Amino acid sequence: MDPELEAFVALFPPVTLDDPVADRASFAKLATSVPGPDTSAMTVEDRTVPAEPAVPVRVYRPHEARGAVVWLHGGGWVMGNLDTEHPWAARIAEASGAVVISVEYRLAPENPFPAALDDVYAVLNWTADHAAELGVSPDRIAIGGHSAGGGLAAAAALRARDEGGPRICFQLLNQPGLDDRRESWSARTFTDTPWMNRDRVAAMWRYYLDGKPAPSPYAAPSRATDLSGLPPAYVAAAEFCPNRDENIDYAARMLRAGVSVELHQWPGTFHGSQAILSAEVSRRQLDELGGVLRRALAG
Repeated sequence: MDPELEAFVALFPPVTLDDPVADRASFAKLATSVPGPDTSAMTVEDRTVPAEPAVPVRVYRPHEARGAVVWLHGGGWVMGNLDTEHPWAARIAEASGAVVISVEYRLAPENPFPAALDDVYAVLNWTADHAAELGVSPDRIAIGGHSAGGGLAAAAALRARDEGGPRICFQLLNQPGLDDRRESWSARTFTDTPWMNRDRVAAMWRYYLDGKPAPSPYAAPSRATDLSGLPPAYVAAAEFCPNRDENIDYAARMLRAGVSVELHQWPGTFHGSQAILSAEVSRRQLDELGGVLRRALAG
């Protein structure tokens, strides 16, 4: 493990997901303890996207933005909101120069699949319909996210392809949760890795899917048999992450299906370790996420 990251492992609070409500509070405390972002070069506005029910979003608009990304927070479909994601959504906007629409989708177990995906898809459609108001071209809209949010981004890309939905020009999948079956080597082996391990992954999928197997690829994108026709993608995996092998496999399968893919497996890292901003590898990860989006939206 990267020594700068390893030094922080003992400081992580225990999160078992035995009590989602309590764990949300613990996650919020941890997530909002990171240094606040500089938003002086952008406007930040809370909006509500009309849907059933309405979906809260926070729009980060750099002063000379050219494209937009619908951005989806992590938290295992159980934790996270606009405030916990604020430091990261603002940094993505700053690093990429893109309008970032951060989505507060409904959480499990109170709202299992497909609630979160329905919220995300409503925001994706709203973004396409309001591109002119947002100051971006409708063909320069990406979707992306971290962990559970990365899984939702992949699912939304599949749904948009299948339903003839908004044209997504790029998908950014950072350590995404893609496969509820948890049969890969990393999913079976990483039982005591920092922050995310086999038991926590199992609990998250159980809450999200209401204790059942994924009913469709929209719930667990790795179950999709056809990955052709998807937007170009960037996939990032962490070495000591249960999701690692399913991330690498999904990227390889997209490549074989004719999708243009950039894959980066970050050595020495663990799930979510880019939150440790003092580590050089974390700063490299965040810079790369911004640069990848900047290039994808520049056309």
